[in-house]
Amino acid sequence: MATESALDTARSQLRRAVELLKLSENDWQTLSTPRRILEVAVPLRRDNGNVEMYKGFRVQYSTTRGPSKGGVRFHPAIDMDETVALAMLMTWKCALTNLPYGGAKGGIAVDVHDLSLSENERLTRRYTSEILPIIGPERDIPAPDVGTDERNMAWMMDTYSVNAGFSVPGVVTGKPIVLGGSLGRTSATGDGVAISAIEALRVKGISQAGATVAIQGFGKVGYWTAIALENFGLKIVAVSDVHGGVTGFKNVTELWNHFQANGNLNAPGTEKLTQEELIQLDVDVLIPAALADAITQANASGIRAKIIVEGANAPTTPGGDAILNDKNILVVPDILANSGGVIVSYFEWVQDKQNYFWTADEVKSNLNDILMRSFREVEAMATSMNISWREAAHVIGVARVAQAHKLRGLYP
Repeated sequence: MATESALDTARSQLRRAVELLKLSENDWQTLSTPRRILEVAVPLRRDNGNVEMYKGFRVQYSTTRGPSKGGVRFHPAIDMDETVALAMLMTWKCALTNLPYGGAKGGIAVDVHDLSLSENERLTRRYTSEILPIIGPERDIPAPDVGTDERNMAWMMDTYSVNAGFSVPGVVTGKPIVLGGSLGRTSATGDGVAISAIEALRVKGISQAGATVAIQGFGKVGYWTAIALENFGLKIVAVSDVHGGVTGFKNVTELWNHFQANGNLNAPGTEKLTQEELIQLDVDVLIPAALADAITQANASGIRAKIIVEGANAPTTPGGDAILNDKNILVVPDILANSGGVIVSYFEWVQDKQNYFWTADEVKSNLNDILMRSFREVEAMATSMNISWREAAHVIGVARVAQAHKLRGLYP
């Protein structure tokens, strides 16, 4: 059976929410159509003097509730359909957490490991110049995603500011602290995933102390999730990166130190695992924190975790979702579980607009407040309607966007 595309999956989730909300076909047409799509050619002069062309994308799915917001992904597999799907998910995520944003996404189809530092900078700056007419602190605010980091955001902010003629820190989030970044932004997505995992344990009646966790992915999300969960007293028993997984390490910090020093997870005393073996470990919590389609119809039946907390975007296909529901596995969906990143991005944007910056404790406290409120709303909706948590999260997010459309009306 062919795997559905990310866009097919996102549209099917939207269709289900529309049905549950009993919205009209007119509402479906409005909600299922992106507001603006831009595809650009991004030329890069390589260090050897050759010029190569790359495809770049920026999708502004919705601007009804405010400026659009979403990451910039540098990954060879990105295409327009995936970008639209991710921008759609960002729309519901921002509405679910009640942030004054619509959803966006962008990126370049490129393998960053093939770029030197100077090539990465030139590519980032040219991409920024190509999408310049449609971004801005009141229009569309990019952020880091897979393959990008605060360094890319610094280059984007500088490129925009040079063209504006003055410094505009609020044009992007996820920047270095000295350029108007926010304390707590680097770890924000992982912190949010960890908070979601702790709350999911409460829902399932599982003791937090010593609860076991397997994490697929050891990048920005997976690492900070692991650190936060260890601090909460949970036991991380396995992690993986693109090359596979390991178990048997003493703690995450020692494993991370080995990874930084050697470029692999094969620390002394560890045992290797395949991705499939990690996903099917007998643990309390499984956290897919890598790329999409990690849990599918083909492997979901073998999952033994009691809880799945989605750190990645769209890591579960509809076929996999159906099996997990049948197995009574609690799935905390991506638009709730990994919303910490956009929540703290919102804090950064607010701080940039006010030119007044918060302490790390203030950031963490406000993140916890928003995420806990959203978590309880999803929990209550799932219980009252007797639907899955994914359906509940989408119902809340889609309902808020639909209401905003209705109140604003149709121009002209």
